[in-house]
Amino acid sequence: MSSRPFDITIIGGGIVGTATGMILSRLPNVSLLLLEAEEGLAAHQTGHNSGVIHSGLYYRPGSLKAVNCTLGREALYRFCAEQEIPHDRCGKIVVATRPEELAPLDQLAERGAQNGLTDLRRLGPEEIRELEPHIDGIAGLHVPQTGIVDFTAVTRRYAELFEHNGGHLRLNTRLRKCVRDGTELVLSTTQGEFRSRYLINCGGLQADRIARLCGLNPGLKIVPFRGEYYELRPDRRGLVRNLVYPVPDPRYPFLGVHFTRMIDAGVEAGPNAVLAFKREGYGRCSISFPDTASFLFYRGFWKMAFKYWRTGLGETWRSWSKRAFVAALRRLMPELQLGDVQRGGAGVRAQALLPTGQLCDDFRIEVTEQMIHVLNAPSPAATSSLNIGQTITELAQKQFTLH
Repeated sequence: MSSRPFDITIIGGGIVGTATGMILSRLPNVSLLLLEAEEGLAAHQTGHNSGVIHSGLYYRPGSLKAVNCTLGREALYRFCAEQEIPHDRCGKIVVATRPEELAPLDQLAERGAQNGLTDLRRLGPEEIRELEPHIDGIAGLHVPQTGIVDFTAVTRRYAELFEHNGGHLRLNTRLRKCVRDGTELVLSTTQGEFRSRYLINCGGLQADRIARLCGLNPGLKIVPFRGEYYELRPDRRGLVRNLVYPVPDPRYPFLGVHFTRMIDAGVEAGPNAVLAFKREGYGRCSISFPDTASFLFYRGFWKMAFKYWRTGLGETWRSWSKRAFVAALRRLMPELQLGDVQRGGAGVRAQALLPTGQLCDDFRIEVTEQMIHVLNAPSPAATSSLNIGQTITELAQKQFTLH
């Protein structure tokens, strides 16, 4: 590795960091370093999701989520086809089970059309049954653009291409400190010191802390929410053909418990959304006192908690009660029995929370003189990864003095 400073160092080996690195590596004569704190790539948010390639149905038209998801989705499909990564544009249905959900279902269809989705199809009860014989609903919406993939496999391929193009990847390397030394940044890590002219923060669950290490007040705090899944037993996977979602509550950024066929043929059911007491805590008893104190002493958390405490209690109850979790799933599939599901995995979402108690509901990227910080990139960040990486590359070309 050269003793000269790198032009750009990327912090974070998830799907956004590796996509950014891969696209930056196409630029001529730009030296790149990617640092990942864990021993492998995609260790957290990227590697703990169901692998859904989102359509862009839910997002406010014109928002960064909507624009990046629409462009990123098709770019991802092309990338997977070119790189021979298994994927399936299988489609999904959103199902209304109550009369009060019919108007929101219509609004979803309108929003999807505004976001460029074509061939959306309104379904009646019999048409729902034709697509998903075990699902009951009074109306539905078929969304053909939705698909599934293994995002860990996508991340690894991004990293392989990054290294093939001359980028340097260092695992087990956690950033401890960042200081300026003239025109350079001195990055102190668990594996020694690196120098870089510029830095891009794609730290996911640690993005706000990395920003503070770099001297930026991000104006928000990451509060972790754990999503827990059940899985259909192998002999009951035939209950679901593809993806089935409820009509979401527009007050929350979470989509409600749903059924997802995965690229490995398994079927996940969930997730719930419970407050996590550790940023990388995937078990119900996982706790980090510094992580917990981080949000307990944040006024934005208490403002949010006061507003949503009833919902939070319900989600926590479902975390501990299999019967309650299955009852929520029965809204979509009344015949589902307790024995049809078994405990699955869990993921932690990095939810950016503002001091006002408002959940940050869009991607947020901050640019400083020598740095770019991706402070909020929840779902559909994986779907949007190529377009986010392209956006960051364009920002780097504009803000940084590259060769």
